[in-house]
Formats: sequence, C-alpha cells, structure tokens
Amino acid sequence: MTKLLAVLGATGQQGSAVVEYVINDPGLSKEYKVRAVTRTTDSAKAKSLREKNVDVVQGDVKHRESLEKVFSGVHTLFAMTTPAGGERAVEDELNVIKTIADVAVESGIEYIIFSTLPSVTDISGGKYRGVTPFDAKAKGEQYIRGLSIKSSFYCPGSFMENFESQTFLAPQRDPNQADTWTLSRNMSPHTQMPLIDAVGDGGKFVGAILADPAKFEGKKICAATKFYSWSEIASILSKHTGKKVVYKQESNEDFAKSLPPPAAPIFIDYFSYIEDHGYFGPGGEEAVAWAVANARDKLSTFEEFLTAHPFKLS
Repeated sequence: MTKLLAVLGATGQQGSAVVEYVINDPGLSKEYKVRAVTRTTDSAKAKSLREKNVDVVQGDVKHRESLEKVFSGVHTLFAMTTPAGGERAVEDELNVIKTIADVAVESGIEYIIFSTLPSVTDISGGKYRGVTPFDAKAKGEQYIRGLSIKSSFYCPGSFMENFESQTFLAPQRDPNQADTWTLSRNMSPHTQMPLIDAVGDGGKFVGAILADPAKFEGKKICAATKFYSWSEIASILSKHTGKKVVYKQESNEDFAKSLPPPAAPIFIDYFSYIEDHGYFGPGGEEAVAWAVANARDKLSTFEEFLTAHPFKLS
C-alpha cells in the first residue's frame, strides 16, 4: 500500500531535493505518494512540481491549524525549518520544531525524518554560542528523540550551492592584483569542510532512510560527499572559473569586516568552531564515511558540481 510522504519546505533546496528524488526513483515512487508543502503554492517551483503530478499544498509551520490539515493521512514526514533571527533565535526556531513534531504525533504520523545540525554550543563546551541555527536544530533533534514516534535525522554538511548564493562569502577581487580573487576565512587553509550538493544529492541520503526506515531509526546521517581543505577549495575554484583564486586566512576582526553586520557574529563563531572541533564534531570523518556508504546512487564531487553549475567570477 502506498504511504503518504509529506515534505516541508518542498520548493526550497532541501525539500525539493527529497521530492525530486522520490518521484524519480523507480522503487520509492511506488512506495510513497508525495505531498509537497510550501507557503506559496503559486510560485514557479510549485507550478513545476504540479506539472510532475505532485500534490502541492499550502502550509505554514508557524500555525498549528495549518499543520493539522497538512498532516492528515500522512505516514512519513520530512521536516526542516528555516533559521530565526534576533535575541530569541534559538527559542523561536525550537518552538516551531516542537509544534511540527507535536502535531505530527497528534496526527498519527508514524515516522519523522528531521533535518538537523550539530550543537555548536554543546560541542564547544559553551565557547561558541552565536551559531543559533545549529543550536536550535540540535535542540529540536533532542526533543523529537524524546517523543513517542519513530525518527531519524538528516544532518547535511556545508552546501556547495553557498558559494553562489552567499555572495559575501565568495572569492572577492583583490584590489591590488587585478587578476587575483581572494577566498577569505578566519580559518587555517588546512581546515576541512564537508561539502554536499544539497539539491542534487540531498535526496540520495534521505532516500536511503525512506527505503529502509527501520535500519536508520534513531540514527543520524552526516551527509557530505567528502571533506575539502580551504586550499583545495580555492584550487578547484581556480580550475573551474579560469581565474586565479587564492586562500587567505584572516583574523576574526578583519574577516568580520567582509560580512553583513547582522551575520558577522554567527559566521565568526561558526568558522571558529569548525577550526577547533570540526563541522560535525568528534568522529566527523567516520560519520561521513558511513553516510556515504549508505547513500543511494553516486554523489557529486565539488568538481562535478561546478561543471554542472558553472560558477563565474567577474
């Protein structure tokens, strides 16, 4: 019997990756019928999903009544949340996660796959408290683990797409060398970053859970293709853009000057945490190796991602 899979944020990067993978996989498309949940059902992405015979419905994760309607008849839920801002960022996002999880339980949903992240505050022993989106999702994961519902957790690495979407973190033209672009961070060039093609490969990890929920119950998939050092990343960007890209390690103070003021505290703590503890914390390399071994289908390297999605510097 076909099971109904609800996907929150279905037109965003993570949600669309899950929807597209399921509807295009010969086995999963027979096992699951997809309900794509989005706040705006008249967007171009929503229209594209409807053209693929996906059930697209309007839903707002901040409103319990909306979720009660959306979750009716659902067997499995893929849930993700967007970061909140302000002084109550962790509490506000956590409250949204709790509402989603509580309504899922009340609605009789049998299985939740939650998009989580590591707890920066806990792993760093309280040293880095500014990475609120990570801490909120980690607290949400712990809340879900305490509920009377089966669950597993998708924990993605740093998105390859961010080099294009977060322009303030992309290589910048060196004002003193016209033919050189500088990729700057407050980290050593040897620091390792786990990269994932979030849109192209996210569904390959979540699809593994959907194909064998019992195997992954209670487990966390630390999803990435592999770890790349910053010097490797700069070299790959050079090769694919045809420009000279060099990596530069900066002080916290100098790096902060290149960031939008509201985002600076988050990114300073974020990269400092990774420098000290690694993106996933202790055991990250082993966790990624396990995730790669369990992913469905071949994963994209950063080089392959840039070939498929050319990144331009001008």
